[in-house]
Amino acid sequence: MRIKFWGVRGSIPVPLTNNQLQRKISAVVQQIKAEDLRSPETRELFLSRLPDYIFTTVGGNTTCIQVTLADDTMIIFDAGSGIRELGASLARQNRHIRHYHIFFTHFHWDHIQGLPFFAPQVYNSECSITFYSPLQNLREILSYQMKPPYFPITMDLFSAKINYVVLPPEGISFGKAKLTYRGVNHPGGCFSYKVSENGRNFIFSTDTELREGDFIKNNDTCNFYNNTSMLVLDTQYTLDEAIDKYDWGHTSFSLGVDFAAEWRVEKLALFHHEPLYEDRKIYDILDKARWYAENLYNYSPQLLVAREGLELEV
Repeated sequence: MRIKFWGVRGSIPVPLTNNQLQRKISAVVQQIKAEDLRSPETRELFLSRLPDYIFTTVGGNTTCIQVTLADDTMIIFDAGSGIRELGASLARQNRHIRHYHIFFTHFHWDHIQGLPFFAPQVYNSECSITFYSPLQNLREILSYQMKPPYFPITMDLFSAKINYVVLPPEGISFGKAKLTYRGVNHPGGCFSYKVSENGRNFIFSTDTELREGDFIKNNDTCNFYNNTSMLVLDTQYTLDEAIDKYDWGHTSFSLGVDFAAEWRVEKLALFHHEPLYEDRKIYDILDKARWYAENLYNYSPQLLVAREGLELEV
């Protein structure tokens, strides 16, 4: 299966500001030497050696992840502002996917605010969109936030064929792939999702405040977390912040590393980035997480920062 990130921020969208862009340009200029400008090849080499926090941006959109299965079935997790970018990208590529499967972890604003802007898909009568959640009142929840005075149009104006599926306890299958879920600790509730296909297991666990029970090996946790190929985990806080914001529903990067090491996760993507953090701060957290993993554990997962546009094979 293939994973692509369209929105990776938590709480609220955060566009790159003029000052942040200027600081990036200034940092590039300070590192340029005369020999870097001799030819197109030297210029490309110079750019390739720039740190990620300078040459790329984590992105400012809220939660949306695309999972493409072996048979090209597209699964979308959450409809934060990143889903607008997904829809626009498909339109630019002139890709006419007829059926979209959108799973919701929960219904806080940063995970649903992009839904009306998933265009042209939701306004295309040739498209079919199925919404999934373990919650019984899924249709009511989504419809309620799209009506005046909260929003100028209602979901009745969607031209796409809309279906609602309440997930059974055992999960659901797509061809040879199996999708299961598990409740995680977050104010108001939240679900993490696991996609299993061809012996590989991908877990998406946003808005998760890890607790002691998540580390205990029992039938429930072992069935869900054993043999995890890739884990996308909410690691919004530093340890100090996590202590100060206990019970806010998010995890520190160090506890995320502890968790990945405990379950022998192959790859851990740091996710749901704090909206106050600039790119350099987020990559500094990645460096600290790698140091922490390398110095405390014999086993260390591959660590990476989730950023918009990043594509990975699982």
